[in-house]
Amino acid sequence: MVPPRRDAILNVHPSSSQFCPRLELNTNRSLFTLFTSCRKPQLRCKPRPRSSVQCLFTGIVEEIGHVKQVGIAEHGGFDLKITAKTVLEGVNLGDSISVNGTCLTVTAFDHQLSEFKVGLAPETLRKTSLVELTAGSPVNLERAVQPISRMGGHFVQGHVDGTGEIISMDPEEDSLWIKVRTSEALLKYIVPKGFIAVDGTSLTVVDVFDEEKAFNFMLVAYTQKNVVIPLKKVGQLVNLEVDILGKYVQRLLSNGAIKPIESP
Repeated sequence: MVPPRRDAILNVHPSSSQFCPRLELNTNRSLFTLFTSCRKPQLRCKPRPRSSVQCLFTGIVEEIGHVKQVGIAEHGGFDLKITAKTVLEGVNLGDSISVNGTCLTVTAFDHQLSEFKVGLAPETLRKTSLVELTAGSPVNLERAVQPISRMGGHFVQGHVDGTGEIISMDPEEDSLWIKVRTSEALLKYIVPKGFIAVDGTSLTVVDVFDEEKAFNFMLVAYTQKNVVIPLKKVGQLVNLEVDILGKYVQRLLSNGAIKPIESP
């Protein structure tokens, strides 16, 4: 573990004598480093309460932002400061913004500096690929939909179901084929021609490879220029959110509430 910098500011929680280092804006540490540091007994951070606010997205990325800072929040949990422009239009404190497919709440913003801050709970870092972010990392950004918003993708909640590992990236003319391996628990909800959100991007599954526990999709040239997935490398993680309809159907079938259709 990298030791805290000598010039780190120590933030003392009012409810505890334990502390976490609050890092400066120019830190190049990853959220993984901060997260594992705070799991040490002497650096334990007070968890941030979950918000009950529900949000909905379309999976159509509005812009690519860049992480400016990762650090420890003043009252526990973790902070992520991101530079952006489009998603700051009309933003208010408490608004929901999807960051690589994860619904996060805006805790601060600055129009002059073109940046905003979101809070992260330890559970979010355990369940998503956001734990890999460092200063400079590109991220997909999308504001929550409004009643007048057009539904260009599919219903994305921003509740990441798990992660997948990129196992191949193969160009074909101006398109890019990407194959992702994930767990059996998620793969059962993924079907050919079905929807899936990968790092918050609404995509159509092309094929499912049960033996490899993988699926693939294709990115056209336009999409490649407007999302972060092509910027990643084989071996890196992506956030996955399966189609909510598939989860509802699976739940109903497992409870016996509905019966599967039998072939004649």
